[in-house]
Amino acid sequence: TLKDNIDTTALPTAAGTPALRDHRPKRNAPVAQALFDAGAILFGKAGMHELAYGITSNNAAFGAVRNPYDPSRVPGGSSGGTGAAVGARIVPAGIGTDTGGSVRVPAAFCGVMGLRPTTGRWPQAGIVPISSTRDTAGPLARTVADLALLDGIVTGEDAPLPSKAPGDIRLGVPQSHFWEGLDEETGRLCRDALARLRDAGIDLVEVDLPGIAELTAAIGFPIVFHEGRVDLDAYLAAAGLDLRSADIAPHVASPDVKGLFDALLAQAPEAAEAAWKVAVEEQRPRLIAAYRDGLAKYGVDAFVFPTVPLPAPPIGDDEETLLNGQKVPTFMTTIRNTDPGSNAGVPGISLPAGITAAGLPVALELDGPPGGDRALLAVAETVAAALPAIPAPKI
Repeated sequence: TLKDNIDTTALPTAAGTPALRDHRPKRNAPVAQALFDAGAILFGKAGMHELAYGITSNNAAFGAVRNPYDPSRVPGGSSGGTGAAVGARIVPAGIGTDTGGSVRVPAAFCGVMGLRPTTGRWPQAGIVPISSTRDTAGPLARTVADLALLDGIVTGEDAPLPSKAPGDIRLGVPQSHFWEGLDEETGRLCRDALARLRDAGIDLVEVDLPGIAELTAAIGFPIVFHEGRVDLDAYLAAAGLDLRSADIAPHVASPDVKGLFDALLAQAPEAAEAAWKVAVEEQRPRLIAAYRDGLAKYGVDAFVFPTVPLPAPPIGDDEETLLNGQKVPTFMTTIRNTDPGSNAGVPGISLPAGITAAGLPVALELDGPPGGDRALLAVAETVAAALPAIPAPKI
């Protein structure tokens, strides 16, 4: 299954928004074409958060996507339909896109695995964009082997993954930011998962990544508020559509997306571009350096942390949800741990790590160095083998 923002000639590409409901692309996106050339069968287009601007996949135009483990809960987003289809065992794998966590969050909430490749490693042509700096397509599947298979087909880096013994793996545990403010049960399950990794022989070391939260906050929205309009208009023009961002905005149906999209279009282009330039030229290189330097300083293969600080919220919690009994902003809380890697453009893999008493999956994420995707997949295969098996949903 392909997320509904990935172009195919067989089915419309609506990106979950009414203005593109009848958009029939003239060619397949290169990501899709590579899979079709290898023999993949298109099962269908998957529902998503409207225009990919959110993490609940509660879409007012096309309907809410439901979590296979609890239909009253969200599947995550914006690739919620892909995560739900894989988690529900409808398909063995699918492709989503990730700007701030939109592959890894649905993987975490739906009890499957998701890879965010290094930005630029997967082709982005033919995909309705948010940000050329931050966007990437990526696979969701139920095994690391399937993630690696799809990654190899799309990129051509299809050599077998090297075998990694647990004793040859060293993971950094960044306590500040990533392990703080967790849902109590999520925190316990993820710490139990770390204990399993340690018992399996994987070396775990506490690390410090100073300034990660501040750098991430300075990068994310300034990039989107410029590129969101520029890149979408470029996609629409390349598709031969007589539409631009301003034509799509009046028809946006989901209230949370409409507020964000209207704010994006209300920005003075000159001011938005100036803020974008600072984010891209000054702040983002510092964030990338923080990842590279941290991995090198501590001699670790990857950082490990909870993918999402809490289990899947109820459908309807679009603006706020509960975390340990306190109201928190749904969007920013959910992407808190996935967003730094997105802004740095590093590869990240979400792996199921446990299940709550209410039957909701939780997950651990591994973030590696830019360009180290295949090595990270090899590490993930060994890590996944040490983690508890997640039962199939009762559907």
